[in-house]
Amino acid sequence: MTAAVPRSSRAARRVCTSADSNERTQRHGSRLPAVSITLGALSIASFWVIGLGFILGAAAIVCGAIATSRSAVADDEAASLRALLGVLAGVAGITVSAIALFPMPAQL
Repeated sequence: MTAAVPRSSRAARRVCTSADSNERTQRHGSRLPAVSITLGALSIASFWVIGLGFILGAAAIVCGAIATSRSAVADDEAASLRALLGVLAGVAGITVSAIALFPMPAQL
């Protein structure tokens, strides 16, 4: 009599576990927008290192562009805004790096 109860509860647990994991992946979505913002901020912060600001800025732009093309990010307004901010931070990092390093060849 007790053997029938655990079997049905096990099946219910399996269904709930898979539903919870699907819910978690939909809630968290892609990490690319956060990576894009991080790389953009690092590119702005490292503008004084020759070439590093350009590389990190380009990586931020690429990550942000890939993130906005994904349907999971496009459906989530907050994630698409983070991806856009990452692209803008990457552009700002490249711009600041170019402005800071522009006078350097005159000194060489």
